[in-house]
Amino acid sequence: MSTTERILHAALFELFALAFVVPIAIWFTGHSLGEMAAVGVGLSLYTMIWNYGYNLWFDRYLGDERTKRSLKLRVVHALGFEGGLVFVSVPAVAWFLGIAIWQALMLEAVFLVVFFFYAIIFNWLFDWARSKFYGQRLNSKA
Repeated sequence: MSTTERILHAALFELFALAFVVPIAIWFTGHSLGEMAAVGVGLSLYTMIWNYGYNLWFDRYLGDERTKRSLKLRVVHALGFEGGLVFVSVPAVAWFLGIAIWQALMLEAVFLVVFFFYAIIFNWLFDWARSKFYGQRLNSKA
C-alpha cells in the first residue's frame, strides 16, 4: 500500500471506530459525551500512528498481498495490533477518567473483544474495496 492508502486506512478505521465505540463507552461507563469523545479522539490519534507503523511492519515482514491473507493470518494481525495498544491505552484511560488501572483494564478487555472482530472485518472490507477500486481503475486504462 502507498503512504496515502495507509493514512486513509488508518483514518477510516478510527472514524468508524469512534462512531461505534463512543456511544457504547458512554453507556458502559456513565461518563459524559465530552469525556468519552476526548478519550476516544486522543486514543484514536495514538492508534492511527500505531496503525500506520504496525501495518507497515506487518506488510514488510509478512507479505503485502493483503487480499490473499488467510483468516489465521488476519487473526494474528488483529491480536498483535490490539495487544500493542494495551500498553498505552490502559494507563491513559485510567488517568483521564480518574479510575483505577484494574477498572481501565476491565474496560479495555471489553473493547479488545469488540475491536478484535472489528479489526478483522474492517481490514477484510478495506482490502476487498481497495482491490475492486484499483482493479476497475487498472482495467479501464487498458
